[in-house]
Amino acid sequence: GQALSWCGAHRLGHGVRLIDDITLTGADLHPQLGRLAAYVRDTRVPLELCPTSNLQTGAAPSIAEHPIGVLTALRFRVTVNTDNRLMSGTSMTGELQKLVDAFGYDPADLRWFTINAMKSAFLPFDERLQVIEHQIKPAYAALGG
Repeated sequence: GQALSWCGAHRLGHGVRLIDDITLTGADLHPQLGRLAAYVRDTRVPLELCPTSNLQTGAAPSIAEHPIGVLTALRFRVTVNTDNRLMSGTSMTGELQKLVDAFGYDPADLRWFTINAMKSAFLPFDERLQVIEHQIKPAYAALGG
């Protein structure tokens, strides 16, 4: 939260702890968002989540219990990342496959993660739109997603 309020950050790397500001009641995810979580979701602050790294650091006990599932279901702007590929021993393919295995994500879900990442990329707005419309969407359409 301090990165946003004090430093003016426009994204949260390793934003996995944001789950601590969310209270879920019932099986259908009726969330009570705290002030920070509501701000992050309402203003579409990207959450750069690194599932394998988060397991290695103890931020999540397993992929199936990783907050990415809840944060995705609640429509936060979640992006999937590798952190340090060499230290974590993973790749983007590996990260996405783990999420598919744990949460049953399909190509449409992976498309959503990919578009979120491009919306949050360090590129001018018009370039981001070009990549989304002319590369990402057609590629996923060809996959049936």
